[in-house]
Amino acid sequence: MSITVNYNNMMKYALGDQGITDAELKEHDILAQSAHFQVEAGRGRGMQGWMDSPYDQADVVKEIKASASRIRRKFENFVVLGIGGSALGPIAVFTALKHYYYNELPKKLRKGPRFYVIDNVDPERMNALFDVINVEKTVFNVITKSGATSETMSQYLIIYDMLKQKLGDKAHEHIIATTSENKGNLIKLAKEEGFETFIIPESVGGRFSELSPVGLLPAAVVGIDISKMLKGARDMDRKCKSKYFAKNPALALALLQYISMKHGKNISVMMPYADSLKYIADWYAQLWAESLGKESDKNGNVVNVGQTPVKALGATDQHSQVQLYNEGPFDKVITFLEVGNFRSERVIPQGCENFPNVNFLCGHTLNELMTNELHATRYNLTRRGRANYTIYMDTVDAYHIGALLYLLQMQTAYAGAMLNIDAYNQPGVEGGKDAAYALFGRQGYEAKAEEMRSAKPDSDKYII
Repeated sequence: MSITVNYNNMMKYALGDQGITDAELKEHDILAQSAHFQVEAGRGRGMQGWMDSPYDQADVVKEIKASASRIRRKFENFVVLGIGGSALGPIAVFTALKHYYYNELPKKLRKGPRFYVIDNVDPERMNALFDVINVEKTVFNVITKSGATSETMSQYLIIYDMLKQKLGDKAHEHIIATTSENKGNLIKLAKEEGFETFIIPESVGGRFSELSPVGLLPAAVVGIDISKMLKGARDMDRKCKSKYFAKNPALALALLQYISMKHGKNISVMMPYADSLKYIADWYAQLWAESLGKESDKNGNVVNVGQTPVKALGATDQHSQVQLYNEGPFDKVITFLEVGNFRSERVIPQGCENFPNVNFLCGHTLNELMTNELHATRYNLTRRGRANYTIYMDTVDAYHIGALLYLLQMQTAYAGAMLNIDAYNQPGVEGGKDAAYALFGRQGYEAKAEEMRSAKPDSDKYII
């Protein structure tokens, strides 16, 4: 395992008065051990089935690999229909591990179907998809546990209607359902229509589902080694077995963020210095925000906790956001993702000899430039007392991505236990869903519709 965590720049040792002291860490040691105990006690129970995902899927992996092999031979396009974790996870892993211009590669180099994820209901985006794919040569992976997710099921209705018009009784061969085994609409539709089906365990929620069939099938279809992803997750799980934060990287990161929240640092920035990891930050934003942003704790107390996640990309956002991070409020913790060895190299050629402020780059590599930009940004933030830590990975491959995803899921679970909140529900999301149902006149939501009609109307005074 070559993923390490360096949190020197969270400590008073490096930051001065803005840093965490060794005494604070010691003071919270019992809390960290308690969080570790709670998470381990819940392993495989309730909504913690994701902790078993690296261990209990041997048969499922065989089925997925067989299905993926068939899809790769038969179809030109593979489209994921989903939203939230059902989309963010597959996008993050695909962009991390496949060629940057995968869909534009000729088939002999791509060696698999083109890959698309439709995770919104913008009609222009949906219609644009049909300009670049032939649905008769496409398989659609519909991912929703309940089969009642409005966005995903509206996409399904559009796609399946189109398939039936073009393919008749063969339309079902172009749909794969990833859903609950016994509950919800999609499993019923899958049985009625004869869709190939993969099961999301009841104890695995959407934002913790990337290492389940939700993420493993799309990954396998584009040629990613899902067995290595799961091995990385297993090895990271073993690394997180210690109840002591000094030996458990996920527990240490959770504790550092918990103490930082207590210090008023309520913004969590994830800043990878690798384009391949850009969408890991998007995936993490949902994981962190939806898991920890809660009004009430487990005892019913109103606590309004959580950190606001922000996505940044090095070195790009050195030229947009880093000014704020250096000189703005002391309300942020910055997570750097550092890659030790990029998968390719590009030398900067000689030139601009008359311009020393450019020529100094010549003979070096873009690899060096990216790494030095990271180290320089980290140094400057630290000298200004800005909290940051670095997750270092030797290289970006299936093994390390599996390990990284699992590390961040464990960090989130531990943080939820420290905050004494339910990290697996999302009542704030449900409220918005109920309001949308009411606007459509869905049966059973009449009271919500009446509540909305009784709300104060917009005042012309505040419309310009």
